[in-house]
Amino acid sequence: MIHCEQLVKIYKTGDLEVVALQGLDLEVAQGELMALIGNSGSGKSTLLNMLGGLDRPSAGQLIVDGKNLLKFTRRDLVHYKRTSVGFVWQNNARNLIPYLSALENVELPILFKGKRRRERALALLDEVGLSHRIKNKLDQLSGGEQQRVAIAIALANEPKLLLADEPTGSVDRQTSDRILDLFQRLNRTVGITIVIVTHDPQLAKKVDRVVAIRDGKTSSEMIRRRSFAEELAEIESEYTDTHEEYAVLDKAGRLQVPDEMLERVGIKGRGRVKVKVDGEQIVLQREEG
Repeated sequence: MIHCEQLVKIYKTGDLEVVALQGLDLEVAQGELMALIGNSGSGKSTLLNMLGGLDRPSAGQLIVDGKNLLKFTRRDLVHYKRTSVGFVWQNNARNLIPYLSALENVELPILFKGKRRRERALALLDEVGLSHRIKNKLDQLSGGEQQRVAIAIALANEPKLLLADEPTGSVDRQTSDRILDLFQRLNRTVGITIVIVTHDPQLAKKVDRVVAIRDGKTSSEMIRRRSFAEELAEIESEYTDTHEEYAVLDKAGRLQVPDEMLERVGIKGRGRVKVKVDGEQIVLQREEG
């Protein structure tokens, strides 16, 4: 569904250049439910904006659903945003129009679809569990309900890719769990590809894969070991039991090891480490003295 190769994004402000992405590589399969994590300034939101057609890469390859976004005209981008991708923002003011009801908000992106817009909007609000709130306006909905309306809006034009930027950032833990359960259910029932940017480590229990971005590059991944069905058949496991962590080796042979792993063995900051081959393993050790 998504292919990024050596993706670069440079922002220019006067004489100042800020490199947000510096050679990022990423593959996302059709129908995958995944999360992007990273510190502020790591480049994850920049990547999400480019996947959504809101920003253009400076260099590299960006292909979504077989379409090369670097070759898009302005008209192509408008069509892409209308038909191929849905966006859920953390700030509900960007998702919803306050003086419209929940139903009217969901109907709005379907205006050009023809007569069935009311039927489609009602079905989507039912899908996100808000069929009893269709006449309510923004100030009559809780934060979690507003976010679920936003998800219904993002799905209105039947996109193939759903992007969510910190969708649980402004709600409590219980509401956050409901929203993440909704993403998981939509992914399984509709088959839509979902990419979520988040700071929430608990999200890993709800997705297939977690990709960490550091310094504008993919640094590591955590991949689900077992299917959701297998895990539901057992007692809920701890975070470390659900996923296996991988470091990402780039084309130049460079490896980014997560800071917390280095700190655990007493390797801090930049410097030299001992490298040796032990059977089929490559071992890193801190330099003594």
